[in-house]
Amino acid sequence: MLILGVESSCDETGIALYDSAAGLLSHALHSQVAMHAEYGGVVPELASRDHIRRTVPLLREALARSGRRLADIDAVAYTRGPGLAGALLVGCAFAEALALALDKPTVPVHHLEGHLLSPLLSATPPSFPFVALLVSGGHTQLMRVTGVGEYELLGETLDDAAGEAFDKSAKLLGLPYPGGALLSKLAEAGTAGVHELPRPMLYSGDLNFSFSGLKTAVLTLVREQQEPLSAAFKADAARAFQEAIVDVLVRKSLQALKQTGLKQLVVAGGVGANRQLRAAFDDEARRKRYRVFYPELEFCTDNGAMIALAGCLRLQADTPAKPAGAFAVQPRWPLMDISANGTK
Repeated sequence: MLILGVESSCDETGIALYDSAAGLLSHALHSQVAMHAEYGGVVPELASRDHIRRTVPLLREALARSGRRLADIDAVAYTRGPGLAGALLVGCAFAEALALALDKPTVPVHHLEGHLLSPLLSATPPSFPFVALLVSGGHTQLMRVTGVGEYELLGETLDDAAGEAFDKSAKLLGLPYPGGALLSKLAEAGTAGVHELPRPMLYSGDLNFSFSGLKTAVLTLVREQQEPLSAAFKADAARAFQEAIVDVLVRKSLQALKQTGLKQLVVAGGVGANRQLRAAFDDEARRKRYRVFYPELEFCTDNGAMIALAGCLRLQADTPAKPAGAFAVQPRWPLMDISANGTK
């Protein structure tokens, strides 16, 4: 079974071909970061227009790399939500139109489910059940994953997600867009212990998160400095901020493993590519004797491969594919609103 995956939820256009027997055959990705950098953030209208320009060339690229033809495709999976409405509509329209022309069914996929299952693309994937930490620009959640579509929410952020806190704190430090990745790199040059920042909700007794207060602490730290901010201050502040985020994410995840009695942890989403976060999880895994799994770095950001995989796993789990031609996206779509058989 050959699945075409289409991802267009925000500022990356992704196309991939996944074979249920052979695995991932090819994927092609275009990032809009350079285009949006001029505006200091994602401009939804520009994102949608760029998806329109990129989708067909990326499809041709993915087909050429895989050695397959359009006629070989058995189903088309695409991101239905959550995400930017216009961007989602581009991917949905493209996928539905292509599937209709090929007389093939479609599989609408939840974007976060794609991230959640992305470590299954690795050479050494986890097995069900496991605890998953979904940590990206707009989401920070801990889930108990029993199988495809079998998710139990253990905890989530009550305000800013970790990725949002990274980006907003980077802006406070005067870093250009996209700030989160630049802050992480800058933190490597910082000195530990120069600044102390809070660990929000570390001892709350539950598995929820809160990062808006940490962002405010960075703002307070910045306001105490003389302008312009020195390079040393920025690096030390970045180091303190990142250490606080990592400490909270690791401690809460360990608490989730203890609470569920599971020994496998999946860390997925854009922030899951953070080197200090991975090093901290790896260190705890050795000490506490659990296993931790990550997507390959190229699959931490939004991509078509995770959508093709999720679509394939959905079909293998007997989720009904639908006839092509219907247009429906869900910019706001809680992960808990899907089940093993599709949308509740």
